Amino acid sequence: MSIVTRFAPSPTGMLHIGGARTALFNYLLAKRHGGQFLLRIEDTDKQRSTQEATQAILDGMAWLGLTPDQAPTYQSEQADRHAECALEMVEHGHAFRCYATPEELQARREEGEAKRTAAKEEGLSEATRDALLAEAKTLLAPYRSPWRDGGDPPRPDAPYTIRLRAPDEDTMTVKDHVQGEVTLQTREIDDLILLRADGSPTYMLAVVVDDHDMGVTHVVRGDDHFRNTFRQLPIYWAMGWNVPEFAHVPMIHGSDGAKLSKRHGALSTLAYRDMGYLPEAMNSYLMRLGWSHGDQEVFTMAEATAVFDLSDINKAPGRLDLEKLGDVNAHFIRMIDESRLLDLVAPEIAKLTDVTNTLTERLQQALPTLKERGQTLPELAESCRFLWDSNADNLNKKARKALREDGIKRLSELREALDQSDSWTIEALQDVLEAYCAAHTLTMGQVGPPLRAALTGGLPAPDLAPVMHWLGRNEVLARIGKHLPA
Repeated sequence: MSIVTRFAPSPTGMLHIGGARTALFNYLLAKRHGGQFLLRIEDTDKQRSTQEATQAILDGMAWLGLTPDQAPTYQSEQADRHAECALEMVEHGHAFRCYATPEELQARREEGEAKRTAAKEEGLSEATRDALLAEAKTLLAPYRSPWRDGGDPPRPDAPYTIRLRAPDEDTMTVKDHVQGEVTLQTREIDDLILLRADGSPTYMLAVVVDDHDMGVTHVVRGDDHFRNTFRQLPIYWAMGWNVPEFAHVPMIHGSDGAKLSKRHGALSTLAYRDMGYLPEAMNSYLMRLGWSHGDQEVFTMAEATAVFDLSDINKAPGRLDLEKLGDVNAHFIRMIDESRLLDLVAPEIAKLTDVTNTLTERLQQALPTLKERGQTLPELAESCRFLWDSNADNLNKKARKALREDGIKRLSELREALDQSDSWTIEALQDVLEAYCAAHTLTMGQVGPPLRAALTGGLPAPDLAPVMHWLGRNEVLARIGKHLPA
């Protein structure tokens, strides 16, 4: 059997990181078995679905590299097909026309709530309280329509919905790849609405029809949909369709174990892009939020694709840990090609200064070393600041101390020695520093601080010889000169 998976988001907001992880799991499962990964936009909620949200989903998927194997489909375009299936179920007795009005159903719920409240009053006999609770339970139970076994409409032109006839058997069982075998009493399942009174299909109907028509073999989704599975199974049975395999993945929680919210960090997938995380880092981190394979902590997409299996998904919710995400991102910053890293970090540097040709040349030379100095792209950009900013007008306390009388004298002598150097390689510059120290019986601990203060003004930077090499002869001599007497 060729595996077909799908990701089916509703375009009512951003692509949540929980949704991104669901898409990732579907993608990995399909690719692991040489199958197909599909994308369906579930836009049947016309009041809440927006084009902006749809585009945000597509942009988020593209950023993560989760490219579907076919063009995205839109659920709203299949409304006629959904209605056709509902009418077929009516024809075969698996669904029926229900004439209960929304007002009647609301009154039923309110009566049930009233009886449940009344049962809490003091002074009632046990028999009266039990009777009230029993009536409340009946009224608030999953709705079984009085028209489920047929019956005439209240009037010829009465509006109606089409409902699925819920199973009459005692129990239903779902074998789930993550949750295991779960059984539910069928009395907990209502006669769900398939077509509304205006003829439009409901989500419960549309998702089953679409999954069947798209050939979906494995439904991998959040465990908040698990109960929906019991409501959707009777649709498969009524239509005589094969039931896909299910895997309901636990939700992502915050670091405190509570439901994920804005206080735990960004929820939008693209927000992490804008904060300077790499897509490969986001994928690696998200897949480990609820999935594991051996002791390996960090995966490339190729590595995960080779070993991904639903049996390795954990039952417990994953916990968002931004510190861990930062570590994973730092790992991939060190791993990626430096020309690509330059392309990624340049826009962040452009927020701080003009990216000139000279600065670009310095970055090209420095990035192999400096890429160790940031967990995110903005952090990496900030670590490069000394390449364009000597901080001469904003020296910190340590730099000012280093540039006192002895420091200025050594700077002047060092500038002369550097100016006379025939070569400007890292090795040659290191030789100049060592030769100066030897000639004046000094240590690098005495020579380095004033030189570093002049070159970077106290900004973080690596060893001095590479820094001077990256800045170039003219810039180094100019920066030192700014701190020498005229």
